[in-house]
Amino acid sequence: MKWFGGTNLGYGFEMFSSSHFAMLGIFFAVSFAIFKYQETLKRLSLRKLEIGLAISLIIWEAGYHSWLYMNGLWKLRHSIPAELCNISLFLTILLLLTGRKLLFELLFFTAILGASQALATPVLYYDFPHFRFFHFFWTHMLMIWAVLYYMWVKGIRPTWSSVKKAVIFLNLLVPFVMLLNELVGGNYMFLSHKPKTASLLDFLGPHPWYILTLETIFIASSLLIWWIFRDRKI
Repeated sequence: MKWFGGTNLGYGFEMFSSSHFAMLGIFFAVSFAIFKYQETLKRLSLRKLEIGLAISLIIWEAGYHSWLYMNGLWKLRHSIPAELCNISLFLTILLLLTGRKLLFELLFFTAILGASQALATPVLYYDFPHFRFFHFFWTHMLMIWAVLYYMWVKGIRPTWSSVKKAVIFLNLLVPFVMLLNELVGGNYMFLSHKPKTASLLDFLGPHPWYILTLETIFIASSLLIWWIFRDRKI
């Protein structure tokens, strides 16, 4: 079945192609709709939709790992969900199921900074209409839509304290990912070495110093987006 096959099947993904721009168009259209109709959405009972979206993420992610396994692509060194976007996916599921503010505070920064970059410059090898194409864009778009929904519709805003929580969370997470990399020979979150292909990490110094540079960039970027989206009524 081509939709679920294990090769690119003649339609490998190309950045800034028509399919990429189509997905970006959908992303911006839904994001704008959440903002424009936020007052209408506030009056609706959307609990079933929230739970349904969380379940959809679970199904898509389970399907993705099943696809990797069936095609002999699932490997400990690169298939464990330990990347920042994987962490954001789990935070999104938990946020949709529980609505807890702490989850929003963590997801706000990891999704806005991580998932948005992934959408702009996808590391993707399968184009429309492959299963992986839909999995990639649905999961990454929903991470950001969930943040926008809880911010504009639910009225939860990031605070100065949210920045501190996100930084603490990241610094607690990094040692565990480093240990995982050591155990399985992986490079999750690029903590073991830079990617073999050219990337922005090439400008951030040698290993392990670029990790400190990345953290500095994360803190600075978090402060910036907090300032942009902060509650100006306070």
